[in-house]
Amino acid sequence: MTAAQPARLFTIPRLLLIVVLVLSVALLAQPQWLGTPTARSAVAGLITLLWLAFAGTTWLRHRRAQRALEAAMRGEAGATIVAYASQTGQAERYAEQTAEALRAAGTSVRLLPLSHLDAETLAQTPRALFIASTTGEGDAPDNASGFVRHLMASSAPLPYLAHLDYGVLALGDRSYSDYCGFGHALDRWLRHQHAQPLFDIIEVDNGDTGALRHWQHQLGVLTGQASMQDWSTPHYARWQLAGRTLLNAGSPGAPAFHIVLKPLDGTLDWQAGDIAEIGPCNAPHAVTETLLALGADGDATVTADGQTLRLADLLARCQLPAADTCTTLRAIPAQALAEQLARLPHREYSIASLPADGRLELLVRRMADPDGTPGVGSGWLTQHAAPGSEIALRIRTNRNFHTPPDDRPLILIGNGTGLAGLRAHLKARALAGHHRNWLLFGERTAAHDQFFAEELQAWQAQGVLQRVDLAFSRDTGGHRYVQDCVQAAAADLRAWVAAGAAIYVCGNLQGMASGVDHALHDALGTATVETLADTGRYRRDVY
Repeated sequence: MTAAQPARLFTIPRLLLIVVLVLSVALLAQPQWLGTPTARSAVAGLITLLWLAFAGTTWLRHRRAQRALEAAMRGEAGATIVAYASQTGQAERYAEQTAEALRAAGTSVRLLPLSHLDAETLAQTPRALFIASTTGEGDAPDNASGFVRHLMASSAPLPYLAHLDYGVLALGDRSYSDYCGFGHALDRWLRHQHAQPLFDIIEVDNGDTGALRHWQHQLGVLTGQASMQDWSTPHYARWQLAGRTLLNAGSPGAPAFHIVLKPLDGTLDWQAGDIAEIGPCNAPHAVTETLLALGADGDATVTADGQTLRLADLLARCQLPAADTCTTLRAIPAQALAEQLARLPHREYSIASLPADGRLELLVRRMADPDGTPGVGSGWLTQHAAPGSEIALRIRTNRNFHTPPDDRPLILIGNGTGLAGLRAHLKARALAGHHRNWLLFGERTAAHDQFFAEELQAWQAQGVLQRVDLAFSRDTGGHRYVQDCVQAAAADLRAWVAAGAAIYVCGNLQGMASGVDHALHDALGTATVETLADTGRYRRDVY
């Protein structure tokens, strides 16, 4: 995490102002202290010069800041806008960190306050990220008041923003009744203008580091930079890899595994919808090769993060230096090397089980880089970690995706490994005795990709699942996806929603989530979908 720069107490303009004030008070209150009239005239002249210097330096600082803002606003054509609505400076700081992370990933960025964002600029922007604070009881910060008056509250027709992809980071305090109120109002307005959400709004309760890491995780997804450094490292607990089973042997898709984890301290505490943050490790052979390239002893003892450990164990948790970097680092002391290593960022996975199961379960697809190398997170869980290995894991509460507390009907829609999050909800509903549930799910083939098929069939037989609609895109007569199931079941969806149903979507952001959203708008109508979202009856956990 890049620390915010502390406020400078003694800037040049402030020092000039202090000197001017001291001399002015002395000249006016105790003129005899300054001796002769000639001395007093000299001091008065000095005060005048200092006032001019103070005014000049203040103007120059203001002008430099204005030019920097104008340069940021000009940006490059097609740049991602990072706009902030800040009352105390916190949202501005997160916006600066967001812009810095995007630029480091090679993305062109325009950073500006929300007050400098107009309809014309939005109409020409392909992607925008908003960091929005809330002040008072759901009010917009002062620097967003112009945007609210001229755009959000305007009765004049505004251009549709169907071309705009956006994300919102909403800052708030859960102790207030209208928690993250302005962020939600901004999100509703953007949806009403037909802008397309890249992911669901992310709420930050009093600087919650887990929510901020989730925001940065989404930035990594957007830029394709999974190695983007965490702003804050999770405080991982110690878990054990207790089981790993391949679920889709023979599938045309990448292998998917059922992962079973057990806590070493025996603590099991989460709800359906929560997220497992995994601290991955590099492949053992990659660590060995790096030690050889560095000419370093893997058994050398180093200190990092308040721990004493072997250099090889630290390298396993860190981003490995490139080959050319290894040459420059070769043979430096082990501790000096340790201090230059950046930690691997966490990976997020939907939890597929409940504490009542006595274990934490995941559904993980092994992803691969263009050269075929397994991804760091999925490779660690599905290939490199040996059974019984220790796994670093932290639970992140995901309140926006918790199971409804009542017995309202529940429509669950997803694809691929998104079934993990939906499975946890079905377990919670079965445990609570709430049986009006409907699953719409898509994968590649019926023969190889029906994850947890026996369990789903048992729930159908028991009445926990009243309906299941499946789509397999690679089967004969394929190219049928889960959004096609939504379209085909439009009339029944309307009936369930009229009966009070909530809709939960989990799975792939690209393709599935946007396709399902369009299908729901067609089936239910835009006004109904917006109402469902506003009242918490349309929720998504997509990645």
